[in-house]
Amino acid sequence: MHVNDIPTPAMLIDLDILTANIVAMAKKANQLGVRLRPHIKTHKCFHIARLQMEHGAAGITVSTLAEAEAFAAEGFSNITYAVVLEPGKTARAVELAQSITLSLALDNLDAAQYLQEAAHAAGLNIPVWLKVDAGYHRTGVDPRSAEAVDLAKFLHAAAGLDFAGLLSHAGHAYYAKSTTEIRFIVGDEQRVMGAFAERLAKQGMPVPAVSIGSTPSLAFTTELHGIHEIRPGNYVFHDRTQLLLGSCELSDCAARILTSVISTQPGAGHAVIDAGALALSHDPGPTHLGVPPSRGAIFDLGGKQLDPSLMVDAVSQEHGFVRGRSPADVEPLKIGERLEVLPNHSCLAAPLFDTYYIVRGDDVIEQWPVMRGR
Repeated sequence: MHVNDIPTPAMLIDLDILTANIVAMAKKANQLGVRLRPHIKTHKCFHIARLQMEHGAAGITVSTLAEAEAFAAEGFSNITYAVVLEPGKTARAVELAQSITLSLALDNLDAAQYLQEAAHAAGLNIPVWLKVDAGYHRTGVDPRSAEAVDLAKFLHAAAGLDFAGLLSHAGHAYYAKSTTEIRFIVGDEQRVMGAFAERLAKQGMPVPAVSIGSTPSLAFTTELHGIHEIRPGNYVFHDRTQLLLGSCELSDCAARILTSVISTQPGAGHAVIDAGALALSHDPGPTHLGVPPSRGAIFDLGGKQLDPSLMVDAVSQEHGFVRGRSPADVEPLKIGERLEVLPNHSCLAAPLFDTYYIVRGDDVIEQWPVMRGR
């Protein structure tokens, strides 16, 4: 099949770039002396996760129990659910933990007690990570607080739970304004986690492992101290945000949205494509870097960027509005013309599709299903 035969909108994945990205991160983990447990929320694809495992991943990380269940059914037996567990999901998690090694994350004593009772009643010993806020301020305990130590004590002693260590996510690296700031965030995360691990060890609670992760932070990491595991996700595809942050080159971007021009009107000043919010997401891109909000950059079918000013600057559900600096910039676009959009955030765009079209050049090699279930 040729890419021209694909119905639009569609997600194209360049197999050679995808594989190179997977190999590069596996090599980096090996050089850093840490385990690689990639986050599969980016792609939600069994084929891609198997490629990651074939290249040395120690297991996978998920964001939903639906992901964990689906991947467990496909033979993935070592899974970390890195979103902090809430009590309503405990029974479901305990059931899955009876058939695979399912590690869970906690940052609340009430949820920990609820899990402990359920795990103990089921005769299980479930690995649990203490989620630590290392600067992102989303979830995780404040490592300076007394409550953080109290929760660690509970996890150490609780029958039915096996304290796996400390886990964090430096998601604030995505909001950095320079590579210098990203490097500081990486170093600060290590300092925060190391200091907390030392604090717990002094109180008789040795920390078996420390797990961190985010693609931009790891892109600028040359050495790690006191870290045992990394959990990047976006690196398999990269995207426009990673490109503008400096985390990758354009040649490292494996995912593009194939779309068609469906309308141009004289004097309108824009062209309309058939990739809207349900293909590109509503992520406006890294506007904190001073770039105007958009929904992605425009390329031709061969992957060459057209006028750099051409952007998908607005979306409705199934429509994307392409504009440039002036109406003249969109005049070359013709009805039926096929374009590629480099999405701002591949983690949000990718699971909007049921299938990935795996390409090499203009040839479609395979079609891989996407696990979209919630």
